[in-house]
Amino acid sequence: MKIIFLVIIALVSLSASAKVTYNVTSFGAKGNGNTDSTKAFFSAWSSACNSTKSAVIYVPTGTYLLATAITFAGERCQSSSITIKIYGTLVAPFDYGAIAGSGDWIRFHRVNHLTISGGTLDARGGSLWSCKTSGKSCPSGATTLGIYNSKNIVISGLKSVNSQMFHILLDACINAKLQGVSISASGASPNTDGIHLISSTGVTILNSKIATGDDCISIGPGNSNLWIQGVACGPGHGISIGSLGWDLDEPGVQNITVSTATFRGTQNGVRIKTWARASHGFVTGATFQHLTMVNVSNPIIIEQRYCPDKNNCPDQVSGVKIKDVVYEDIHGTSATQVAVKLDCSPGNPCSGIRLQDVNLNYVRGNKPAVSSCAYAAGTASGILNPTSCLYLVS
Repeated sequence: MKIIFLVIIALVSLSASAKVTYNVTSFGAKGNGNTDSTKAFFSAWSSACNSTKSAVIYVPTGTYLLATAITFAGERCQSSSITIKIYGTLVAPFDYGAIAGSGDWIRFHRVNHLTISGGTLDARGGSLWSCKTSGKSCPSGATTLGIYNSKNIVISGLKSVNSQMFHILLDACINAKLQGVSISASGASPNTDGIHLISSTGVTILNSKIATGDDCISIGPGNSNLWIQGVACGPGHGISIGSLGWDLDEPGVQNITVSTATFRGTQNGVRIKTWARASHGFVTGATFQHLTMVNVSNPIIIEQRYCPDKNNCPDQVSGVKIKDVVYEDIHGTSATQVAVKLDCSPGNPCSGIRLQDVNLNYVRGNKPAVSSCAYAAGTASGILNPTSCLYLVS
């Protein structure tokens, strides 16, 4: 009797832990690249969301057109976890206007324990880039994948190409892991940040390749406890904290680590950028370590008079306080002679800056690389090429 009872318990436990799979083609999705499958994907999500078991949404090989923006809401989901396994490619319409005003092409809101595995997202943003670079009046465009107010997120092996604007956005998320992600857009594509983070905590980005026309990774206000490792960046504008300081009451950025990354032909390597205007924002506890620069225009840069268009610049004093930033074991080549530029705020000078084993060579001509500092204090040790220009604090 005891053995029978244990077997029943085991079967009940196995049944409770079993996953149920929903194939999008069973809901009418067509992998021919022409039939709009938006409703089918939404129906598959609804079924998975309402399941009392862990659920899998299966997207077979093929090309699936999502002709309009779609939102997957998780606040009423019964399923303890949902995994979306993508073996095919999801494409947006060729007409950029179909999704350009929606904010996001694919949006997740208030989801918990979501995994997105594999597949390709192609937003077909090229025509919108052309519109923007022509000087015409154009929409700002849609983020390819936006995740909001969510927690326990895993994105693994996903490829995003040709986004209209940001490729991946995490806004107000807790505990997210992105690994083996591949992001690709033209180096001339405007505002196509690879991964943009806002007000999120506990985000890890590992072993990913990002080639785009803007920041490979941009870290906006309110982020904390981020770990970024093994990223290959280029082309693009590097890995940036900011831009910060546009708003007066802006949350700060803290405990950020960027490690073992490679930057190739990028505009910047690791950058902190803030607007020159009043703000209560801050950056504290950022570590940039074990980084390789290959022909990077600004390998190390703090820019507290950020104004990319050089038009209607605030021309005030940045209120963002930057302190306790470490640059350790950063080596390679600079495409400009000023390899280290620390242009801090005269109203809130940078403090606690630490340079250790920085070795950057200027690749053009026979001139040595140099440093440029303004209102920057800290310490320097180990190999220092170029020579440190920090105001030394013992």
